[in-house]
Amino acid sequence: MKIRPVGRAVFSMRSHSLPVSVLILALSGLLNSAEQPGLRAPLLPANQRKPAPELGLEDSSGKTATMENYRGKVLLLDFWATWCTGCKHEIPWFAAFQSSYGDKGLAVVGVSLDDGGWKVVKPFLAETKVPYRIVLGNDATAQRYGISNMPDTFLIDRQGRLAAAYKAGLVDRADIEANIRALLSEQ
Repeated sequence: MKIRPVGRAVFSMRSHSLPVSVLILALSGLLNSAEQPGLRAPLLPANQRKPAPELGLEDSSGKTATMENYRGKVLLLDFWATWCTGCKHEIPWFAAFQSSYGDKGLAVVGVSLDDGGWKVVKPFLAETKVPYRIVLGNDATAQRYGISNMPDTFLIDRQGRLAAAYKAGLVDRADIEANIRALLSEQ
């Protein structure tokens, strides 16, 4: 599966040949979008939430991350890639959320959808010092979560249910933080 952050369409570099000028325009739009207000997502009422799809993905130490590992915690699940500008823009925000709310019950997990796997992801993590757990995604997980563009971010409540979905774009930092606080206050 090839997922590229160009507009709202899936874009594969192998299946399309675009002039450099078109690519530059697309990238400048992505960079400018980081300055625009991000996506807002409503927090679903508890009785309307459905169970989050299973993860079953390995981190760099070979340990498998499952939804059961995060039962009792609010989980911010971020689908990202090293080549995704919006994804890289969000990482410091998510790191700050992990730092601020981790002791209150928040866990942040990044799901890398990089084609190169750990060969690409490990050097990026070493350079950027991402302070939360990163796992390698796969096509099956991306399909279960309906990933077609990135970044895609989900908030999952303490019972393992999808509470909010920020699909195909940069999140609104204040909105996702407000939703995190609301979920942390739920019993």
